[in-house]
Amino acid sequence: MKFGISKVLTSPSKPQVVMMSEPKSPTPTPGDTYKGWLFKWTNYIKGYQRRWFVLSNGLLSYYRTQAEMGHTCRGTINLATANISVEDSCNFVISNGGAQTYHLKASSEVERQRWITALELAKAKAVRMQTESDDSGDDCSALPPTSGQGGGSRNSEIQSTLRTLSSKVEDLGTCNDLIAKHGSALQRSLSELEGFRAAGDMSEKIRQVTERATLFRITSNAMINACRDFFTLAQAHSKRWQKALQAERDQRIRLEETLEQLAKQHNHLERAFRGATVLPASLSNSASGNKGSNVSVQGDISDEDDENEFFDAIEDPEEFITVPADPKYHRRSGSNVSAVSSEIGTEDQSFDEQSLASNPDSPQSLDVYPVRQRRTRIPDKPNYSLNLWSIMKNCIGKELSKIPMPVNFNEPLSMLQRLSEDLEYYELLDKAAKCHSSLEQMCYVAAFTVSSYSTTVHRTGKPFNPLLGETFELDRQRECSYRSLCEQVSHHPPAAAHHAVSEKGWTLRQEITLASRFRGKYLSIMPLGSIQCIFEKSNNHYSWKKVTTTVHNIIVGKLWIDQSGDIDVVNHKTGDRCHLKFAPYSYFSRDVARKVTGVVTDKDGKAHYVLSGTWDQRMEFAKIMQSSRGENSAEGKQRTVYQTLKAKEIWRKNTLPDGTEKMYYFSSLALTLNEPEEGVAPTDSRRRPDQRLMEEGRWDEANVEKQRLEEKQRSARREREREAVKAAGSPDEADAEETNTETSEVSDESVHHDNYQALWFEKVDDPVSGETMHVYKGGYWEAKERGSWHMCPDIF
Repeated sequence: MKFGISKVLTSPSKPQVVMMSEPKSPTPTPGDTYKGWLFKWTNYIKGYQRRWFVLSNGLLSYYRTQAEMGHTCRGTINLATANISVEDSCNFVISNGGAQTYHLKASSEVERQRWITALELAKAKAVRMQTESDDSGDDCSALPPTSGQGGGSRNSEIQSTLRTLSSKVEDLGTCNDLIAKHGSALQRSLSELEGFRAAGDMSEKIRQVTERATLFRITSNAMINACRDFFTLAQAHSKRWQKALQAERDQRIRLEETLEQLAKQHNHLERAFRGATVLPASLSNSASGNKGSNVSVQGDISDEDDENEFFDAIEDPEEFITVPADPKYHRRSGSNVSAVSSEIGTEDQSFDEQSLASNPDSPQSLDVYPVRQRRTRIPDKPNYSLNLWSIMKNCIGKELSKIPMPVNFNEPLSMLQRLSEDLEYYELLDKAAKCHSSLEQMCYVAAFTVSSYSTTVHRTGKPFNPLLGETFELDRQRECSYRSLCEQVSHHPPAAAHHAVSEKGWTLRQEITLASRFRGKYLSIMPLGSIQCIFEKSNNHYSWKKVTTTVHNIIVGKLWIDQSGDIDVVNHKTGDRCHLKFAPYSYFSRDVARKVTGVVTDKDGKAHYVLSGTWDQRMEFAKIMQSSRGENSAEGKQRTVYQTLKAKEIWRKNTLPDGTEKMYYFSSLALTLNEPEEGVAPTDSRRRPDQRLMEEGRWDEANVEKQRLEEKQRSARREREREAVKAAGSPDEADAEETNTETSEVSDESVHHDNYQALWFEKVDDPVSGETMHVYKGGYWEAKERGSWHMCPDIF
């Protein structure tokens, strides 16, 4: 089926319809209307959808079908203020400055060019008409009457007021001319007075100066009185006009609400007439894949996933989201997210718009201290060749941390610095701290958990394993109002503790232990441990765990990373919960790659918000208005259809800096993490010599230094074990420990008598979450202020 643009010429006679199939650009004439099918980008779940577009009188409107033209318009954009740009052979974008943006795709390059030509001509015509309207609007007689009162009387009142103000302005002009005239005369008289004073004849000139000064004073007083009258009159009428304008706005809002209710009633009656028939899933036409991918459409036949079910019930203003049931996460509605499909609808007027503001408050310290300029580049990654198989072939099935890896597989950051990168999108927690609703706050916390994975999509390098006692501070209190501290608190198993606190009222703490297995073709990394976030104002206490990271094509092919699994974000104070599902990548799946979906529920299991997006780019959320149960899917899971308000973007990934592919794909924050700083602890990762050598491109020296540090760590550990054994009073066992040697970075799992205690963290039982973890005990920042680091071990 070929999609063309139909051109309807309006004239006194019967309209004629001409199908434009020739590759010739249309030439509009007054009253032209252009219609045709285009593919419109909806969201990352459904991709491009086929829509019917109508271009008329400088307005571009779209509908789901041609039949909707009589009653339901899905959206309209004014071309007079719009920007039209071409992306590629078939894609183009129409935007009016951020409020509305349409990403469109034509069926062919010729079809796209026809639309572009028609849109540009319609835009030029709309701009010309708007200019003419603005010019004619200078006449006060063109002012529109105010509704609610007599149009003629209000128009006459406005004209009378404008005439009065104009006369006052003329009086001001006259007074201004007189002041200038008398002032000049007074100045001349004063100058002449100086000459007559020398000659001795003063009486006549003094009289002239006195007269002119009196005239100047009288004119100035008249000017002052005229200004006061004008200001009083303008102020009085300004208040009246503001009240009238507010009344007009309120009237318009009431009319819009009335029209919306009428539209809903119309659809309700239509459904009742049809017997509330459920349309098949093929009603919604979907094109899978990311934005910009090719779309194949055959008529009205859909290739939508069978698990996504849409009803013709309340389609016009809201969205529909289909999920299969899982009583574990939805005790009331009995549903759990596995797919999210939405079509943009009306605005969520009940949502706190201030929470969506993207301009965080500036730190107060910016007025006192200059903000440090951070670096924006590091040395380019050298091109070293290495036989990976020669190293990995004997390591299949083993723990990754037990494999002595050269720095060739690393990136010049430690695991502590990678852990601090979770704060790249700290603004989400700043916004969450301002939320008044715990469910709304949960959305921001859930988006923050997803955002921490966006930095991993291209980062295939392995971070340095921290040495026991190694620390890393990230002090961004002046720029971003937060600072954080990480410490390697255990080496068997390797565990790192992290504590971050912000002046905006939130605290983040986590303890992460990595378990990893090499399976030959891929490497699985399972983070163990809990992450907690506490908000001071509401005292809400959240906790969650990370998903599994998988590195594919270890031996052959290009390395790529995937995140998969489920995350449960729990608010221990209110019982709210958000279940996030990271869908694993599948070559045969029609879903968007790296898809994440989630549902926010209260303590009773009632769903309130739906989240959807991808963990490498962006996330959206939408408020649920209504949910209903659908039929069972092919797997036997029950579907639930959520009716939501318009989806809103809650998080978007920051753009990577230029040349990032040569700098290990580091983000702007990651480029600054290993930048040398004065005053940090001697155990800070920035001072680690092998990591510094690798960043400078001296990899051979870095490998030698890495072996030295690992051997030094093993010697320190053996010494601690001997001291622990002697303290326990077992000399035989102490002698046995003398002969114990290690052949890798980490020895076997059976560790005995290691009495190491973390310096800045202590292990406690959290009474809220019921988990045991290392919590910051204080003292680090005070030691930094004193410049006293005598308590730090010598690990480098």
